[in-house]
Amino acid sequence: MSGTVIVGASLAGLRTAEALRKNGYEERVTLLGMEDHLPYDRPPLSKGILTGTVSESDTFFRTADHFTELGVEVKTGVRATALDTTDRAIHTSDGTLQYDNVVIATGAAARTLPGTDSLSGVHVIRTLEDATAIRSDLSNRPRVVVIGAGFIGAEVASSAREMDLDVTIVEALPNPLARAVGTEVGRLCADLHAEGGTTLLCGNGVAEVTGNSTVEGVTLTNGVTIPADVVIVGIGVTVNTGWLEDSGLDISNGVVCDEYMSAGPTGVFAVGDVAAWHNPLFGVTMRVEHWTNAVEQALIVAYNITNPTEQRPYAGIPYFWSDQYGRRIQFLGRSDADEVVIVDRTRESRKPVALYRKDDALGGALAIDDPMTLMPLRAHIMKEGGWEAALAAVQPDS
Repeated sequence: MSGTVIVGASLAGLRTAEALRKNGYEERVTLLGMEDHLPYDRPPLSKGILTGTVSESDTFFRTADHFTELGVEVKTGVRATALDTTDRAIHTSDGTLQYDNVVIATGAAARTLPGTDSLSGVHVIRTLEDATAIRSDLSNRPRVVVIGAGFIGAEVASSAREMDLDVTIVEALPNPLARAVGTEVGRLCADLHAEGGTTLLCGNGVAEVTGNSTVEGVTLTNGVTIPADVVIVGIGVTVNTGWLEDSGLDISNGVVCDEYMSAGPTGVFAVGDVAAWHNPLFGVTMRVEHWTNAVEQALIVAYNITNPTEQRPYAGIPYFWSDQYGRRIQFLGRSDADEVVIVDRTRESRKPVALYRKDDALGGALAIDDPMTLMPLRAHIMKEGGWEAALAAVQPDS
């Protein structure tokens, strides 16, 4: 038997391998990773790695001995190049592997800014090498410009301010995180930057990153040039599906899957950032780039591989958190709302809670520094309580 090949030594790939063994799967399990490292945790890259409070070794999930004991063969530094679902074969930079099941966990890559490849001091942050290179540059106490006020950009800015550096964020949208959490909550996130001492320039595009061999500045579409010694680009990701172009899979938005995380052909599954699955809870296809989602999907896929006649759907509620300027932002559910209501729990704007209405139900919820209020709202999102009940649940005590 060829067993299961997991393509992508990511969090999702690791947890799939471990869950297979926990579920009693006895066939061969192979974990392929294109990086030279064993699986490591990515959230610290934009936080503790940059500030030096977390070491590279602290980010690794498991040791090599763990995989030996688990009976999982790990191949690092190996890139998948093609998938043949007819012959059940994965072509790689190190040869061809046959499979009974393949789990696609290839994640995503950071988008780069065109025209900056030849400039030193311009970075993206997605890998351990990216983070260590940025940390090295930050040690020179540079002027930092972050392009993009999404979660990665915000966390990088927060880390740089923790090091008492001069930081400017450039964001094309009118408010930070508007696509992720909506315009209303985006304004609250803008306040966090102001409190943290970061200069936030919204509604500004980047016309050019200037410099000869080393970055010297960022010119905006309004003609203003911001001096910069280090530029960090946080403008989103592209899913790693190039190797699947001739596979016959639907890769229109990542690897498109059904509610069982199956990509269509027998034995082909996807998990994590690369997977766009039909979520039966919301009745829509979603692709979610969050830590918790990767773990939960891995457990479902491992179960479905080991129990092919009684598969379970994945009806997960998206959840994410972000640490910025000593505050924790947490979100449950969906942000594509018909209405957003922000409740000031403390009457001092220190622990706001935002509710996202979809039709007559609670579709999502966000809280800053208030997990005790947020987490019970999961039940409301699961349709156990409606919109009015959710509103009543978050009102401050009189």
